Amino acid sequence: MATGRTHRPATRSRGIPEATVARLPLYLRALTALSERSVPTVSSEELATAAGVNSAKLRKDFSYLGSYGTRGVGYDVEYLVYQISRELGLTQDWPVVIVGIGNLGAALANYGGFASRGFRVAALIDADPAMAGKPVAGIPVQHTDELEKIITDNGVSIGVIATPAGAAQQVCDRLVAAGITSILNFAPTVLSVPDGVDVRKVDLSIELQILAFHEQRKAGEEVAAPEEGAGAVSPPPVSPHRAPPGAPGADSGRQGPDGDVPAVMPA
Repeated sequence: MATGRTHRPATRSRGIPEATVARLPLYLRALTALSERSVPTVSSEELATAAGVNSAKLRKDFSYLGSYGTRGVGYDVEYLVYQISRELGLTQDWPVVIVGIGNLGAALANYGGFASRGFRVAALIDADPAMAGKPVAGIPVQHTDELEKIITDNGVSIGVIATPAGAAQQVCDRLVAAGITSILNFAPTVLSVPDGVDVRKVDLSIELQILAFHEQRKAGEEVAAPEEGAGAVSPPPVSPHRAPPGAPGADSGRQGPDGDVPAVMPA
């Protein structure tokens, strides 16, 4: 089996848009579930629903792969699984190093989905000398002093950073200097990398903040909606930063303690 360092995915050279590339894993997940149920074919509408996308967008995405399905039959599930897996580079062996073996790093090391999708955890690395030699998910943790040698010996091109924010950029710089060209960053900070290095950021707190925004918006809409048949007339809109005229604290620029408007947490 080829390794990731010598074979790169062909998506960019074939001109597949990044938005399409981002949706391919969604299609693959849905197709894999169909394959496990021994479903031979699937229509674009069914697959689009399972993947959570628009069917027209799905057909456009598949056209970039040269797959158009058969009218009245649909798409061959097994062939699409192979085709998308090949396009994403998942028919190759991708050795991965995880740097930072705290709670999150250990959880990632124990995640079984890596191996089933072509990603082999080649090494676990941590700066704490007390961690050296301790097995996590059956793999002994190695010290960061060995980082460059580990990457070279294992032909690694993908690094996962699960360190605290303060250490992430230094780790990133060492990974890049050692030949890493793709980084999955779980540290709550923005990394600076040179051209030719791809970074994907995973920040759970940001995702939760976005959900909090939508929850607040939905709660506000429910409060603003008049009861059915009540014939209520909505009051004029009030700025979220000012109290209604004549109310306590009207000139202060913000409502008083009994009428505070929660602020959206900054991203």
